[in-house]
Amino acid sequence: MGDGDGSGRPTGPRVVEGSVRPLGALPVRRLLPRRACRRVGAWVFLDHFGPTDGSAMHVPPHPHIGLQTVTWLLEGEVEHLDSLGSRQVIRPGQLNWMTAGEGIVHAELGRHGRAHGVQLWVALPREAAHGAPSFAHHAALPEVVRDGARVTVLAGTVAGATSPAVTHTPLSAADLRLDAGTDLAWSLEPAHEHGVAVLEGEVVVAGHALAPGVLLYLPPGTPAVQLVATGPARLMVIGGAPLDDELVLYWNFVARSREEVVEAVARWRNGGFARVPGYDGPGLPAPPEPAPTLRAVAPWGPSEGSP
Repeated sequence: MGDGDGSGRPTGPRVVEGSVRPLGALPVRRLLPRRACRRVGAWVFLDHFGPTDGSAMHVPPHPHIGLQTVTWLLEGEVEHLDSLGSRQVIRPGQLNWMTAGEGIVHAELGRHGRAHGVQLWVALPREAAHGAPSFAHHAALPEVVRDGARVTVLAGTVAGATSPAVTHTPLSAADLRLDAGTDLAWSLEPAHEHGVAVLEGEVVVAGHALAPGVLLYLPPGTPAVQLVATGPARLMVIGGAPLDDELVLYWNFVARSREEVVEAVARWRNGGFARVPGYDGPGLPAPPEPAPTLRAVAPWGPSEGSP
């Protein structure tokens, strides 16, 4: 673990332990946010779910504000429905990228009883946080093959290839499938911070042996890391320019103040969000109003209020 700089940000790699939060019978490893690392660039949430047979994902309608949701599957199929009228089945190798802005409601319905994938959230910058909602499905993404690795670019530019996904801050994300015996120096954008999460197998990253369930945080100033896989493995590397805004994460909302969250909770409870066409059934119940002590927090420093 690296020592912190004046902001509390580590100056060297930090291994961040995730937590397991089952969704019904579906195992979910939450890697962001954690007390040891609240975000990586504007990436503020990372859940690695599955793999499992016979327990498909089913998440009823629920609202979001102030963020983008990113869905990436390794196995299975999930149908996305939202309040814009979007209805889209996503399969492995495809990308769903939803921008909540001022408010959107969506549901996620697993198919065929198999589920394994990743869901991430991106915090929108202030100038985009209250913009119009949108949804994009990318059926094909750029791939790069090199030195025992097959790389799919989800966001930003990685290994010379650029994703079509629209971002509002400098971001990157890539899925790396490593052959057994791969020993690769992986270049990073030195001005960005990065996170590495192993999805399958085991990988030694910058000298740290990683398996599913942990995140390796790499601070700005890291130009490259060594990736070593003795067996077949798969990992995700996310990165971005540090976002130093103070943020509130509460339920499905990303905001700059408790007041924004209180308004969003009341709006959901009172039917103020648009409905999801074609979904037959109730949405998720509204959470309780947040405690008066809820406050926006910086990415590093005191950990009150973080999971």
